[in-house]
Amino acid sequence: MAQFFRAKKTTGKGQVFEVSIESLDHTGRGVAKHQGKVGFIDGALPSEQVKVRVLQQKAKLFEGVIEKVVTASADRVKPFCSHYQECGGCSLQHLEERAQISHKQLAVEKLFAKFAGIQSLPWREAIASESVNYRRAGRIATYLDKSTKSLKLGFRAAKSKKIVEVRACAVLNEVYQEVFSLLRVALNSHSQFKSVSHIQLCEADNFPFILLRHTKPIDEKTKQVLSTQLPWQVLWDDGASEVHYDVLPEYQVDDIRFQFKLSNFIQVNAAVNEAMLLQAMEWLQLKETDKVLDLFCGIGNFSLLMAKRAKQIIGVEGVASSVAMATQNAHTNGIDNAQFFQFDLTQDMVSATWFNTEFNTLVLDPSRTGAYEVLKQLPLEQFDQVLYVSCDPVTLARDSALIVNAGFTLSKIALMNMFPHTGHIETMALFQRR
Repeated sequence: MAQFFRAKKTTGKGQVFEVSIESLDHTGRGVAKHQGKVGFIDGALPSEQVKVRVLQQKAKLFEGVIEKVVTASADRVKPFCSHYQECGGCSLQHLEERAQISHKQLAVEKLFAKFAGIQSLPWREAIASESVNYRRAGRIATYLDKSTKSLKLGFRAAKSKKIVEVRACAVLNEVYQEVFSLLRVALNSHSQFKSVSHIQLCEADNFPFILLRHTKPIDEKTKQVLSTQLPWQVLWDDGASEVHYDVLPEYQVDDIRFQFKLSNFIQVNAAVNEAMLLQAMEWLQLKETDKVLDLFCGIGNFSLLMAKRAKQIIGVEGVASSVAMATQNAHTNGIDNAQFFQFDLTQDMVSATWFNTEFNTLVLDPSRTGAYEVLKQLPLEQFDQVLYVSCDPVTLARDSALIVNAGFTLSKIALMNMFPHTGHIETMALFQRR
């Protein structure tokens, strides 16, 4: 059998060369060009000259990290966290905070130009956030150090399953500033706690909560000993039975009380969430005759405030536990003009009993995958306005093309600085019928 020589593929991994950074992409990576390829470089900023080490290379692009900053941007600042570039939580602490907003707006503009053909966006002022202590919720991972036989706590590294041991986190709310030191002692005080796989934090308006997920049984007496050592409401989750709550967590916006369980999705930045809801009310200017369809409604975050002003609200959500909580929240707040339905919004809507042709306002708050499938099915011509709340600018820009092509004009758009110092871009956009 004849054998043919095949040259080995060269990945270019590990190569180091110097490039000029032109811009940031929508995830916060520096963008450069080198030998006909487009590069994405973690930690690099526009106008900088950097030496980059290649992590991955393909035919038309490469990815890399900074080896050395040759010429620094005027917007480069010293990160405030000692775990920066190890922990995968924050990725933009090296960029001045006002510049973070500017570059995120520019990234959104490029995506709208590409996907929706809109060249100029009607920006409104971004919703601001505190720079630190802004997260009311978080999730801590654990791992057992075999050499010391002790439980370590931390966050996952970027693009990795590796857990970085963390001593403190400045973006968590102040009530959790000692969480790592206190838990490190408490969880290593008894062998049964070695089965704790992760810890969920959530500071509600009524109490600060902490939920411990464990993979092996822990007896009630041992649980009680730990609970008395910690300054938070302690919950336990064995993965098999329902989590027991003596009192449900809750938050309040305006005069609406929202109860939830830690398994429900809520926005982790309480101040920005409240400002976001109030801005939505201001933008929509709902009247007593309006009928609103709120898709991806969760526990009723938008629905219940809108119900105070509109004639009727129909909220639709795919997660059954969120629908149950939204229904309960409507009852708790004495709201009788809001109904909630469970429905998989990626599926065919022909069987949707909740839909009718009387809705005149559409509100969308989807996950990162966006709302493309549902927008393709909805008779958009019946709506007067569409409010789209997005956590991914790519799917927002893509979906906006459908809305604009259905006869709408993008009248307002604003960033919501839900996650300072990260590449996450949260956006609110209002479309009104032409």
